[in-house]
Amino acid sequence: MDNEVKNIKDSFHANTKLLGLIGHPIKQSFSPYIHNITSELLKTDYIYLPFDVTPDNLKNVLKGMIALDIRGFNITIPHKENILQHLNNISEEASIVGAVNTVLNDHGTLNGYNTDVYGITETLLPYKEDLNGAIVTIVGAGGGARAAVYSLLRNFKIDKINLINRTKQRAETLKEYFTDKMKFDCFEAFELIPPDNVELFNKSKLIINATSVGMTPDDDDSITPLKESFNKEQIVFDMVYNPAKTQLLNIAKKSGAKTLDGLTMLVFQAAKSYELWTGEEMPVNKIYKSLQLYISD
Repeated sequence: MDNEVKNIKDSFHANTKLLGLIGHPIKQSFSPYIHNITSELLKTDYIYLPFDVTPDNLKNVLKGMIALDIRGFNITIPHKENILQHLNNISEEASIVGAVNTVLNDHGTLNGYNTDVYGITETLLPYKEDLNGAIVTIVGAGGGARAAVYSLLRNFKIDKINLINRTKQRAETLKEYFTDKMKFDCFEAFELIPPDNVELFNKSKLIINATSVGMTPDDDDSITPLKESFNKEQIVFDMVYNPAKTQLLNIAKKSGAKTLDGLTMLVFQAAKSYELWTGEEMPVNKIYKSLQLYISD
């Protein structure tokens, strides 16, 4: 008992700074684990807490965050878009993507960022030369897809982007939005009908799943169940991180494609958030390995 008391005393102090997560629901989030383990490894005096916040309470909770001088917090579903109207400053990438997932509280001034863009960019950077002049296919039309389009157009020399969504009109809307915002007109929109998308997938150098298809508990699902969709020259990136090895990645790997899991993006986006709040660099390799063990337990 004495050792337990000592550990608690060593972990928390009067000047311990608070970080957090705002979302609804949030019980499945890995963010508290990632950030608290990081603080432990770096011996920084921060603690990260989850806050389950319904949409009708968002404005009041933000006032509370300022009043309590909470240094920073992540934003997840369903608040990523609605929070923009409550912020003092918004970074370029968050403004164009239209979503914020990280807020820095600078003594009452709330600054919004989208570190998903950083997470996507860092995940794909090792393949920058391979993506030069590439055709990319993105499945989804939500925040993840928007962040992916922004990242690709800002950091890579992409030749064409195919946008696929269950509702083709949403893909068309995304196409029109980024054609206007980023002056890139090599988009094409399609409806997600797996048998009809085989050739489209197969001719793509990079395929990104920016939907929740394949996420636990529906981990037998995939944006395409057809192995003919993939080949050994491809890179297949699934933003789903639970499970890390999704059905999509399993199918693609059997066809020889290089596969990238959502855990990599998750850790990189968390690293950027942590750096914005604390000025410290997250040991991403250690955190990635630790998270793998945490999920498998």
